[in-house]
Amino acid sequence: MTTFTLDQLNSASPAHALQMLDGLYEHSPWIAEQALAQRPFQSVAHLKHLMCTIVSQAGLAAQLQLLRAHPELAGKAMVDKSLTAESNNEQNKAGLTQCTPEEFEKIQFLNQQYNQKFGFPFILAVRGPRGEGLSKAEIIATLERRVKGHIDFERDECLRNVHRIAEIRLNDKLSHSVAQGNAVWDQLKSLASHSENPHNLTVTYLTPSHLACANQIKNDMQQAGCDEVKIDAVGNVVGIYYAQNTNSSETSELLKQQTLTLLTGSHYDTVRNAGRYDGRLGIYVPLACVAKLQQQQKRLPYQLEIVAFAEEEGQRYPATFLGSGELTGDFPTQWLDQQDANGITMRQAMQDANLNIQDIPAIKRDAKKYIGFVEVHIEQGPVLNELHLPLGVVHSINASVRYKGVVQGMASHAGTTPMKSRKDAAVAVAELMLYTEQRARQEDDCVATVGILNVPNGSINVVPGMCEFSLDLRAPSNDKRDRLAQDVLQQLQVITQTRGLSYELNETMRASAAPSNSSLQQHIENAVESVGLPIFKMPSGAGHDAMKLHDIMPQAMLFVRGENSGISHNPLESSTNDDIELAIQAFEFLLTELKQ
Repeated sequence: MTTFTLDQLNSASPAHALQMLDGLYEHSPWIAEQALAQRPFQSVAHLKHLMCTIVSQAGLAAQLQLLRAHPELAGKAMVDKSLTAESNNEQNKAGLTQCTPEEFEKIQFLNQQYNQKFGFPFILAVRGPRGEGLSKAEIIATLERRVKGHIDFERDECLRNVHRIAEIRLNDKLSHSVAQGNAVWDQLKSLASHSENPHNLTVTYLTPSHLACANQIKNDMQQAGCDEVKIDAVGNVVGIYYAQNTNSSETSELLKQQTLTLLTGSHYDTVRNAGRYDGRLGIYVPLACVAKLQQQQKRLPYQLEIVAFAEEEGQRYPATFLGSGELTGDFPTQWLDQQDANGITMRQAMQDANLNIQDIPAIKRDAKKYIGFVEVHIEQGPVLNELHLPLGVVHSINASVRYKGVVQGMASHAGTTPMKSRKDAAVAVAELMLYTEQRARQEDDCVATVGILNVPNGSINVVPGMCEFSLDLRAPSNDKRDRLAQDVLQQLQVITQTRGLSYELNETMRASAAPSNSSLQQHIENAVESVGLPIFKMPSGAGHDAMKLHDIMPQAMLFVRGENSGISHNPLESSTNDDIELAIQAFEFLLTELKQ
């Protein structure tokens, strides 16, 4: 393959430039042609996003034509050797040209099912999120899962894979390096080898796998070039990269204390059956920046402190945000007496891990010594994925409130109780669910969920006399959250009164919104622009460690797109080497632009 640079592409004649981009999209040169009309390209990322936008704006007919231009995996075109050179290379790298008869028959059967159901072929970027190729088993499992999907989702997912295929092909043409993205991708894969369960990723607080993760992160921080690395009294792993005026062991402690620090990081514990990027991406992106600074023998005008927070998810003990909360001084002593499922107290677990409980109060940070806190995190949602944007700027972490409730009616015979005489508790909650959905949809940035719905001792032939339920309400501001909650709770009262029922409702959690600091957010926006991407501002519906640090210092967040429609808290959670590379580049820009 003849390679070229972005500058050469920008300066080439229209005909030559189109020839350079030939084969990016299967039998669809119109995409590159329209993109080239908008030269010059600021960056490779700019060109990629521009082509995605062109396809998005082309309309459904053109999109379907694009999908149908793609060959089936291990399909007829492969058998009769009519694949394009690019497709043949990709299918060969994935081992599809060496299928066993059984594998080939299974893929052919699933391809036929998929095409008959959706009207376009199953498309998958078989070189995968790392660019090195998926296994045949991974390809077959994905096809088996997606053949059960909905046509709208599958059309969009196929288009996203078409863009990923084009992205990798463009990287090859430009010899575009994603070495840092690859390195972080590999580190996260390695870290995921520590798990409580051999069949899925589960790392809960102070278990052997958790302690193994802490030691690996500690070693990785030392290898990257952090000047100080330690594990603190709650299990946080802390790495510090000295400032340009404090990078000597002979530097006085007083000077180090007078130098401001930028705090960054995220958590390394997981939910059960997790993905490998939640939290951990926010540790290794800034660590990659430290490694590059160290390699170039460069220092920043401030200290950089990376904290891998030991606990955020509240899985083993109900002590959510323990790691980051401790930096704010939020560690209720009664937490030490909490017990896990095996009756082991947190106090005992800490002692077994050789953590000194007496040192916990000293972990609290003095906010006056910090510029603020910046967290990189996988989005954990579909928004960036749907917009074909690798990066997003968080303007606020949503306020939230949670309730657990029960509606009480009257259990009665399903055959003999007339509809007008029923006191059906489940129907009342169902009516509330529909209202809650409708009310949240009135504002684009509000969300509401009934995640628990239970009829105790329910029977197929009994009108439900009791229904237990939960409410989770979130909005970008406290005021919006409170208005949403007020309307939902008022409707609950109306529904139960109308139906002659009673209810109990208890608030179980309330968290204030954490708006991003305007100055830090602006730096993140500048960083996103620096890699050639448009700025997209969005709220975070999930809670993050930044939410806790917001209590004592300025904070802001950078979101990174997730694959598979942005799914998270799931083994399908994923990110590509390209998107991680862009996150690293953006974070590098932020570090360079930021002043003490």
